[in-house]
Amino acid sequence: MRPAKVTAEVIRAMKGRGEKIAALTAYDFPMTRLLDEAGIPFILVGDSLGMVVLGFPDTTHVTVPDMEHHLRAVARAKPRALVVADLPFRSYENAPAAVENARRLVTAGAEAVKAEGGREIIEQVRAIVSAGIPFCGHLGMLPQHVLEEGGYRVKGRRESEHQALLADADALVNAGAFAVVLELVTSPVAREISQRIPIPTIGIGSGPDCDGQILVTPDLLGMLPWFSLKHVKPKLNAAEQMRAVITEWKKSF
Repeated sequence: MRPAKVTAEVIRAMKGRGEKIAALTAYDFPMTRLLDEAGIPFILVGDSLGMVVLGFPDTTHVTVPDMEHHLRAVARAKPRALVVADLPFRSYENAPAAVENARRLVTAGAEAVKAEGGREIIEQVRAIVSAGIPFCGHLGMLPQHVLEEGGYRVKGRRESEHQALLADADALVNAGAFAVVLELVTSPVAREISQRIPIPTIGIGSGPDCDGQILVTPDLLGMLPWFSLKHVKPKLNAAEQMRAVITEWKKSF
């Protein structure tokens, strides 16, 4: 008998039971099937597809139609996992736009949406939740702001950042978010937030004390040897293995 479908409420309840939440990204049908068969409960169709699939230098080039295209492929796998989709850059600048674009992603196959920011987007978060769409927050390093920030850096080292992160996390809880991703937040601050709020924290480069962890799947599998990330140690050298198989095949005829 197929296990029950994972919902946003199931993810939220995992924190209360002390269950660690494993989350990975998928952008197509076969990877979604593989992640689902491995029992991953939270699959993110991330705007990271801009870099790892489409070849852009950052996530700011990803559009709503890009997200819809990849969501449809993921949804065709009919995963048991919760399918969460990123609202891409400039798709949620006000509440009406946020709701309209969240609905487009849901129509394409998303079961929840994620957006970057805290108090500055709280009206958009409230509007999305009021529309009946589960919302996942994203605090810390915000990839959609990489150009204005001049690169990627760890957040929470300064006391002003520490206090801002706490206030943003509280605001997302009060607005109805079911979980929040913490990206490149200092371990002590990530631990404090995780202990402070009733919804799960899902860390990436934020230490071991979050309620779950998320990675970009090609980073985990070693499929992008041209890039090196401090917070990811590939568990597989898939790129080298693929090269070897392709080279052997080419020589076989």
